[in-house]
Amino acid sequence: MKLSMWKDTLFKLGKEAGFTDIELYLESGDQFEATVFEGEVSKYSISQSSGLAFRGILNGKMGYAYTEILNETAIKQLVEDAKSGAEVMETAEPVFLCDGSDSYPLLDLYDSAYKRVDPEAKLAFLFEVEKAALAIDKRVFKVIYNLFGDSSEQVEIANTLGLDCSERRNAAFAYVSVVVKAGDEQKTGGKFIFGTDFESYDPKAIAAEAVEEALGQLGAQTIPSGDYTLLIRGKESANLLQCFAGAFSAENVHKNLSRFKEKQGLQVAAPEVTIVDNPHLSEGMASRGFDSEGVTTQIKNVIDKGTLKTFLHNLKTAHVDGVPSTGNGVKASFKSSVGIAPSNFYIEPRAEKLDSMIAAIEKGVYITGLQGLHAGANGITGEFSIQANGFLIEGGKIIKPVSQITIAGNYFDLLMQIDRVGSDLQFALPSGASAFGSPTLCVSKIAVSGA
Repeated sequence: MKLSMWKDTLFKLGKEAGFTDIELYLESGDQFEATVFEGEVSKYSISQSSGLAFRGILNGKMGYAYTEILNETAIKQLVEDAKSGAEVMETAEPVFLCDGSDSYPLLDLYDSAYKRVDPEAKLAFLFEVEKAALAIDKRVFKVIYNLFGDSSEQVEIANTLGLDCSERRNAAFAYVSVVVKAGDEQKTGGKFIFGTDFESYDPKAIAAEAVEEALGQLGAQTIPSGDYTLLIRGKESANLLQCFAGAFSAENVHKNLSRFKEKQGLQVAAPEVTIVDNPHLSEGMASRGFDSEGVTTQIKNVIDKGTLKTFLHNLKTAHVDGVPSTGNGVKASFKSSVGIAPSNFYIEPRAEKLDSMIAAIEKGVYITGLQGLHAGANGITGEFSIQANGFLIEGGKIIKPVSQITIAGNYFDLLMQIDRVGSDLQFALPSGASAFGSPTLCVSKIAVSGA
């Protein structure tokens, strides 16, 4: 499906219907997903999708409609539906379309070599992961989740203001979760990897890391309640960042749903903390050269050495604040309206190694697992109370595994309490149009509830 086939016709039909400015957004792609369980393919899916969204300004109001069918009848109906939507719109808020940017980054987001990886090779990888995990240790009871997925996507945006841009991207990932068993005790461990270099996907390595994590928690016990220094592993810190990332959205600021309201330019985190929104990250799961409104993307420090520098904007919120859009206008799909979301959003790593961070702690806990994260966290207030597991640290050494503990506090206060930032940047499973990452963080005096 190509936008050029219908662009001129839709622009003409839109103008005849009374629209002054018109935008067309075309999205097409394919997805692959497979899981293996107990030596059998338990899920296998190959799908393709495509659709066209029409947005247009009519009497100062935005009309919107979309279709998954492209023929003469469908596109006429598309314009009529958008017009009907604009006519019943009651909001008087200003509406905008992007007139294009002076330049767009040339990003290499599509790995053409990955196309040659056939489904049989992906399934063979999953079988090898399961086989390798079960062979590592007799205590490995089951591989409970073993997934490989990939996707490719083509996005094209054009409007009557001169915007005309397109981008092609693809991604691949794998995730495995295992259960180990010793007597009546069971523990789980998992590993997530991503990237389109399929040759680097080592089934034995991903299995070994998942099993090692699970085995490391056998024999875990709770610890006395109290204040502890916490080391939060990168993956877990990334998941925490995801829970509270809405505070950086200008839309939430305008709705009084952000703790950062009126704090731009002020210190909101420890000087060791820099949080980056990097849509140009090589191999980033959420990299893109332009956003869903056609605004060029840019690398930016949202927090720079503890100081809040900017919120994330689309065209609408940027107009309200009298600033340029940051290129964070995002649609979940061609069917969706434009919201705000980060791209590759992560706490910038520093030079310190994990061993050095552990050695500096007299009494602490190294958190390697969080459970019930979204249920136990309030994204607006920052309050959290989350079940966790990990390892007790005493005298600069890991002593024993711990479980059945709860960590509690306020995330925005936690940002101010970060003493050190590690070098081991990790990304968690992506969420929608965003990917979240963090290195290991050292946080002073967090309440831990145990025995």
